[in-house]
Amino acid sequence: MILLGSTGSIGVNALAIAERFHLNVDTLVAGRNITLLNQQIQQFSPKRVVVLNPEDIVHVNHPNVHAGEEAILEAIEVSTSDFVVNALVGFAGFRPTLKALDCGKRIALANKESLVVGGAFVDTSRIIPIDSEHFGLWYLNQTPRPISRMLITASGGAFRDWPIEKIQEATLKDALKHPNWSMGQKITIDSASMMNKIFELLEARWLFGAGEYDAIIETKSIIHALIDYQDGSTTAHLANANMQLPIAYALMGKSDEKILPSVNLLEIGSLEFREITSARYPVWEIRKELLLNPARGVVVNAANEAAIELFVEGKITFLDISARVIHAFEHFEQEPKCIEDILYLNNEVRQYIRGLS
Repeated sequence: MILLGSTGSIGVNALAIAERFHLNVDTLVAGRNITLLNQQIQQFSPKRVVVLNPEDIVHVNHPNVHAGEEAILEAIEVSTSDFVVNALVGFAGFRPTLKALDCGKRIALANKESLVVGGAFVDTSRIIPIDSEHFGLWYLNQTPRPISRMLITASGGAFRDWPIEKIQEATLKDALKHPNWSMGQKITIDSASMMNKIFELLEARWLFGAGEYDAIIETKSIIHALIDYQDGSTTAHLANANMQLPIAYALMGKSDEKILPSVNLLEIGSLEFREITSARYPVWEIRKELLLNPARGVVVNAANEAAIELFVEGKITFLDISARVIHAFEHFEQEPKCIEDILYLNNEVRQYIRGLS
């Protein structure tokens, strides 16, 4: 495999599956965690390595190391591997997805932004989703029946249990306190705002086609997806929260042995469900219009990434993130007609958000 984002949580889990089933690792692409990258190099002996920053090259223990986005694209092109695991974060994962598809490779996709910003230009027939929610929907839909609605679940994020009036005072440190697990900075902030779930709904729309999609909060993160069928029945996908299950299916096409411990309902005791409301998660108000106009996802993603940067820099409040995303969504109404339009809109929206007073 070509593994993009090897030192993140998904990358680490992908390598755990590679080790367990003796899968070849052709290329490793990593960010700033050079210590962990060097450990991975020693264990898996990839042919080539790519890092984010050129200044880190001298610290990587490998004879074939390059840096930057163009190096990632070149590594995908020259590799003889026909399988890419894209676990990069944000818009940075979009061009590698396009390059992999152009090269005829299959993709295990955790970079939801690839579909959020450019789903209309991505061949989803060669994409296998490894987000637990989309894997759950795929898993449930292996015996097709007429579907009424597809549902995914959310943890609720850092402010799930906060008094709503207190959220306006939330700091960066507060936003990074996820109630269920430890994740990277951006996805944890997106979880707190519910932007991550909007992106996942949009990703599901591109993966599974037009239809009705929605999300609810399930506080223990045991149920990942549900499907309502037209006959009135509902099925749910339950699994302990561990990315190795969807990754195993993506890499091998099936799994004939136990990847995770089964869910013990007696130990869980009870499950709690809550509605996602725009009072607690203001950005939730745009989800229906966005799902009706999915090509505008590039605007929402660019605005969100730019606003998060401002929040991390201490220049805006947490609630300002959602406010700026909504503002950009209302201001930029055009839909991209080609890849160049996506790249243009991405830059325009980011500059616009940073220029707001």
